[in-house]
Amino acid sequence: MEKRLAYAALLPLLLLTLRILPLPLPSGSPNRSSGRVGDEEEETPPASSRHVVRFLEYRRAEEHREYLDAGLRGAVAPAPAAAWRWVERRNPAAAFPTDFAVLEIRDAHRDAVVAAVRALGRVRDVHADATYSRSPLSASAGAPDRPRPPRRGKLFTAMSFEGEDEGGGEGEAGNSSSATWGRRLLLQRSQVTSLFGAERLWGRGFTGKKVKMAIFDTGIRADHPHFRNIKERTNWTNEDTLNDNLGHGTFVAGVIAGQDAECPGFAPDTEIYAFRVFTDAQISYTSWFLDAFNYAIATGMDVLNLSIGGPDYLDLPFVEKVWELTANNIIMVSAIGNDGPLYGTLNNPADQSDVIGVGGIDYNNHIASFSSRGMTTWELPHGYGRVKPDVVAYSRDIIGSKISTGCKTLSGTSVASPVVAGVVCLLVSVIPEDKRKLILNPAAMKQALVEGASKLSGPNMYEQGAGRLDLWQSYEILKNYQPCASIFPTMLDFTDCPYFWPFCRQPMYAGAMPVIFNATILNGMGVIGYVKDQPLWQPSEDIGNLLSVHFTYSDVIWPWTGYLALHLQVKDEGSQFSGIISGNVTLTIYTPAAHGESSPQSSTCILHLKIKVVPTPVRSKRILWDQYHNIKYPSGYVPRDSLNVHNDILDWHGDHLHTNFHILFNMLRDAGYYIETLGSPLTCFDASNYGTLLMVDLEDEYFDEEIQKLRDDVIHKGLGIAVFAEWYHVDTMVKMTFFDENTRSWWTPITGGANIPAINELLAPFGIALGDKILTGDFSINASSSRKTPKTVQDHIGTLDTESTQGKSKLSSILGVMEAGEGRIAVYGDSNCLDSSHMVTNCYWLLRKILEFTGNRVKDHVLFSEAAQLKFLVFENIHQPSRRTDVNFSTYSTVVGKELICHQDSRFEVWGTKGYGVQPTGTSRKLPEYQMHESSSSPNVTIQTTDSIQDKVERLQRNLSTPNAAKFDDKRDYFGFIGHEEVDIGMLMANQWMVPCFSATACQ
Repeated sequence: MEKRLAYAALLPLLLLTLRILPLPLPSGSPNRSSGRVGDEEEETPPASSRHVVRFLEYRRAEEHREYLDAGLRGAVAPAPAAAWRWVERRNPAAAFPTDFAVLEIRDAHRDAVVAAVRALGRVRDVHADATYSRSPLSASAGAPDRPRPPRRGKLFTAMSFEGEDEGGGEGEAGNSSSATWGRRLLLQRSQVTSLFGAERLWGRGFTGKKVKMAIFDTGIRADHPHFRNIKERTNWTNEDTLNDNLGHGTFVAGVIAGQDAECPGFAPDTEIYAFRVFTDAQISYTSWFLDAFNYAIATGMDVLNLSIGGPDYLDLPFVEKVWELTANNIIMVSAIGNDGPLYGTLNNPADQSDVIGVGGIDYNNHIASFSSRGMTTWELPHGYGRVKPDVVAYSRDIIGSKISTGCKTLSGTSVASPVVAGVVCLLVSVIPEDKRKLILNPAAMKQALVEGASKLSGPNMYEQGAGRLDLWQSYEILKNYQPCASIFPTMLDFTDCPYFWPFCRQPMYAGAMPVIFNATILNGMGVIGYVKDQPLWQPSEDIGNLLSVHFTYSDVIWPWTGYLALHLQVKDEGSQFSGIISGNVTLTIYTPAAHGESSPQSSTCILHLKIKVVPTPVRSKRILWDQYHNIKYPSGYVPRDSLNVHNDILDWHGDHLHTNFHILFNMLRDAGYYIETLGSPLTCFDASNYGTLLMVDLEDEYFDEEIQKLRDDVIHKGLGIAVFAEWYHVDTMVKMTFFDENTRSWWTPITGGANIPAINELLAPFGIALGDKILTGDFSINASSSRKTPKTVQDHIGTLDTESTQGKSKLSSILGVMEAGEGRIAVYGDSNCLDSSHMVTNCYWLLRKILEFTGNRVKDHVLFSEAAQLKFLVFENIHQPSRRTDVNFSTYSTVVGKELICHQDSRFEVWGTKGYGVQPTGTSRKLPEYQMHESSSSPNVTIQTTDSIQDKVERLQRNLSTPNAAKFDDKRDYFGFIGHEEVDIGMLMANQWMVPCFSATACQ
């Protein structure tokens, strides 16, 4: 108990030192489900909600209650009894000290009560008691103009209760990673224990004895014949039962510790502790998990399996309790998620470095189509994600126990997770019981699993992690294990494709943005560790000195894990070098002396590095991707770009070239382009190095310095800009509003698919603007009068406000291209055709034509026909949308209220500065529509406007964009084409354009 309290006391201090640190979540931040499914107690007032109050230390619940009573007495009007009440938690954890309380707070007094509670000295923070639920497999059949509330919080990962069917795994969406999987499965089916060779360890007497296994699920029946060692069953829900009435908890327990001959588990002698944390309606609450986690710590569990997950890694009470749990030497195994085959879809807590995250494969060793892919997105936009999953295991048609007796099959990563958990229990029993806690810990077990795993030949590291679980190899590592530190992956071979995709797909060269790789430090020596000295790059040959390596790393390695980020940059003198550079990165980790030890421990880690370098490409083939101006969930409610997607409307896949735009990245590489990423403001790159700045689906604002620099970069330095925007329509955003039962507040998107008002401000110096019409349909492009439809594209972006009436379609401009000074600009109203998450039809062909124009001045005959060229200056009145005034955008922005600074993803020479050619003004960005309210934590506060965006746009146009020879060097050829109802946004190119002047596109 003293150890647990010590870790809890250390937690706030350690949080201050972690580099990748989530900011406090707004009190109204959306999690993942739509709210409660019924009141927990009949007397609960309808106009009230529950909140978790976290304290800085563990005390008896009654002490916390007396403290809150005294602290709030007189601080809240009316009397505290009328404004809030203490919620009793009658569960096994009540016998132990706790670090949180649950309060029922009346809505009318919520803000005052929460503020008063937060002001108390022993209170750490206050959060809504979020609901966790299981979502149905199929999309909602609700009305398209009122999409389902966003998936929030945590939910079961692949609970396939109807898993008797062939391939009935949840989350598969009808896809199979093998076209002949169903036929081959009949030939290859066997117990999963045999596939991993568990019999070899059973024959040596290792069966999981004296291993305490916590199964957080739907419970288990006490008299189930498949289990010989059910030690304890606990109920953490509001239902009066310990039994499993759904079947998932029983199935998971069977895979781990079943003894039935037809469906045996890996560790039949493991002690089962069944934590019933979900109701029969598949509902749970944060407070239930926190109590259950505390009880697992207090009772000394060895291993914990968790088959839930969600995208919200900023769910602080949950995430930080997982940290505390692993810090107390509990090995947590969790499913990585069933959101595959999409990239950037890792679920929390499996995406945490201290948790063993498990992905899924089929019996042909192909990655299961439903298995979520990496990388992690915590680190974006300034850094780069970590490798996850850690390992993969069989996840299709796994045999396990039914509720009462007999066996059944299920599929999904939630059954791959207990496969690994069972293996972990088996491996824990290999270590003598009196030495287990001295040798084994979450880092040591992960070292054994990832170093013993078998790398699969086809998938990349963000699909398979270290590879397929190998029980015997992990046993060989663990039986003679001595505590040490290591780095995962142990080698970075950027010539090894496809495993090291995307790094193996594009060689390095001088003058590029740094290539960042984020490795994981595993410290098997202790829960706390430090990097002793600056890591050292040691090239194998002298030519390796052409590579400059900078490092960023965890100030404190806790719990058990940290990060080591390598920032790789080829020096300018290597601009003509072609060849391989290799060498080692060396760093030393030390851990303070533990209780009873006389001296600290240290361990030297070596990371092998091998890269390919080529001469610097020509400017026209170099593209810079703007990552900085992307806003993702969590924590902002940023809606999905496709309005046709109703079951997953959050934009949570990272919007990175290596997540949901990974197919685009591969296409550009195949086309001969070199594409780099910028996670810093636009002042932090040298435009003379790039042919095109590619700006896709951007939601953030822009510093004034960025707007000015981009204008100069285009007009004077010849930079090309390609903008792929998205929908922005206030009425549509209002329709996407939902009521969050947890916080009893309305939630509305903070922006549309893209931040059109901000993009318009950025493009205002060139006389370019986008409107707010949302259109859908088909378009075709006529190359000439003799070629009717050489290229036809279909894209289904939205379903609102179409322009078709009685078989006729109104023409609306969807693409504009122009030359401005030495540079070129192309703006297109849709980005979903580049996003692999919910793409219907791609528009890569259009992007290639645009890049030929912006980067290489090539005017494709399809886009630049005579009919499309403007003959004279015209005007068109298109409504330009304004920023919303009812959200506090600064809560989520990296621009508004922030300082302009170049981060560590930019060129080394501008780290920590404002960039190229920017004078240090010391000012931060403020929006005309928004007033800064630093004290407000809710983005739903209505804020009065002080100025209008239209006024600012007009000022910028007058000051910067008045057409004259001096501004554009007499290069003012404007081109464009139109279509109908295919894109989301009506568009105006240079205030002088008018729709009727376009004639290059035929209507379908």
